[in-house]
Amino acid sequence: MSQPLIGAHMSIAGGLHLAFERGASVGCSTIQIFTKNNNQWYAKPLTDEEIRLFKSSQKIFKIKPVAAHTAYLINLCASNQDILEKSRLAFTEELRRCEMLGIPYLIFHPGAHTGAGESEGIKKIIESLNLAHDQTKNFKVKSVLETTAGQGSSIGYRFEQLRKIIDGVDNPERMKVCIDTSHIFAAGYDIRNEIVYRKTMTEFNNIVGIKKLAVIHCNDSKKELGSRVDRHEHIGKGTIGKEAFRLIMQDKRLVKIPKILETPKGADLAEDKMNLAVLRKLANKSKLPISD
Repeated sequence: MSQPLIGAHMSIAGGLHLAFERGASVGCSTIQIFTKNNNQWYAKPLTDEEIRLFKSSQKIFKIKPVAAHTAYLINLCASNQDILEKSRLAFTEELRRCEMLGIPYLIFHPGAHTGAGESEGIKKIIESLNLAHDQTKNFKVKSVLETTAGQGSSIGYRFEQLRKIIDGVDNPERMKVCIDTSHIFAAGYDIRNEIVYRKTMTEFNNIVGIKKLAVIHCNDSKKELGSRVDRHEHIGKGTIGKEAFRLIMQDKRLVKIPKILETPKGADLAEDKMNLAVLRKLANKSKLPISD
């Protein structure tokens, strides 16, 4: 049986290329990274040497695909004009960095409308994406909307909101989606057993489409179903439970979708090893595979 396409978010401390070595050390076949300091708006331009090291390290460790996550500072529907402009510039720059590094997916939180209302927020997100895409014509990297827990005024906690954004942009073919298990659970989509898992995935397929799914963030949740609170937990240690992850790992439609951990961990990455081992075991657990 082939190895499942699983991995974790890896640190880029000391250089982007070191993420591959870290990923390989815990058994990742795919990884997620930040392409810059997550706590700053701007970053030094990538050098030719940094790009060369990144691409050569990826070949050595044979880890792909790589997904990038934007800085959390970015809010593509900010009501504050200064934050909105900074966000649009930063998002466009992150698309450029991904393209230079050969990273196919840039995952981002749609944004928080901060009181302007969801309709206005969605409108601004669409405008922001159109501006970014206009400045990055013919790029291969996809802009990947991540599902959210719906905390505060965050947009993206309903599949319909993601669909509106995709339908609203000028280049919908540049858009993909990332399901975060902890986020959709907190937003009210149950996946804890086969019946509700099938219901949620059918709803996703009918509204967004499995073909639009690029990445799955495999995170258990510290909080209850529908809590609208974003708190990640180790696989099987939270309120979602192992069965949901068995269903994901054995869903034939999702075999080629990278499944990436964003669970708490220390410097030695022991928790990543533990969680990846759990996912591997669930992938091979003897129950009939899911398919529709």
